[in-house]
Amino acid sequence: MPNHAHWTPEAIPDQTGRTALITGANSGIGLETARVLARHGTRVILAGRSRARLDEAVRTLRAEVPQADLETLVLDLGDLASVREAAERIAATETLDLLVNNAGVMNIPERRTTTDGFELTFGTNHLGHFALTAQVLPALRRSPAARIVTVSAIAATWRSGALTDLMSEERYRPMAAYAKSKRANVVFTRELARRLTGTTITPVVIHPGAAMTNLQQHTRGALLRALSGVMERFLMGSPEGAAWPSLYAATSPDVHAGAFIGPASRNQTAGTPKPVALPRGADDPAEGRRLWADSERLTGVSFPL
Repeated sequence: MPNHAHWTPEAIPDQTGRTALITGANSGIGLETARVLARHGTRVILAGRSRARLDEAVRTLRAEVPQADLETLVLDLGDLASVREAAERIAATETLDLLVNNAGVMNIPERRTTTDGFELTFGTNHLGHFALTAQVLPALRRSPAARIVTVSAIAATWRSGALTDLMSEERYRPMAAYAKSKRANVVFTRELARRLTGTTITPVVIHPGAAMTNLQQHTRGALLRALSGVMERFLMGSPEGAAWPSLYAATSPDVHAGAFIGPASRNQTAGTPKPVALPRGADDPAEGRRLWADSERLTGVSFPL
């Protein structure tokens, strides 16, 4: 049996010759994932909305990992035209061994929409990644052993995350919209694993526990802002530790298709990664088919399966 209790990134085998595409790679968990993978020999394509921030991330990584093999890709998950343009470049030119669907937004105070009119949180966190994954699938198929790692959250287990009113048109609550998007990440991965059975592509979903990252930028209230330092020190993990589930899912030989990986502590806020229980009902094939059909209808993107 695999020994999850003592896994650290030092256990990552040499990744030389492998290529990874990481969304939201210019900061937080995405940047740390890129740093560790590059240190182990992965060629990393950092994707994000801002060219300037991507270039800054590359400078940061090269200062710490001089041998890093890095490229950048401008990609806005809230704009399906941007997703299509970026994905076409990858599908046409790359053999992709790893896709990390990491980028996300959280706790947007008022309901906003993407370029295509989707509620911003669900549109970015789920629909953008759904469309990206579908359109880079040719590049993943070229790899002899590709993985798709999608970053969900503990919010996927919340009752408010039920996959109804996906666009939050009936009622908008910031964290309920987030919970829906994160449950969708899990349901999508489980359905994708079913549809990719018999292929060499392994979809995995993770949750990083709790960490103070750029996702908290929309937190409101003077008290919450004042307490953020205390929360980070005593209640939450660091972005470095929060990247461990992504890194484990991306590289461990013990990971199987459809696995849900999270931190090992009792409350799953931090700790070494291990398989954790799926949110209740998230493995229901009927829910998977419904979400899949809704995602194809909304994005106009179909998987070439």
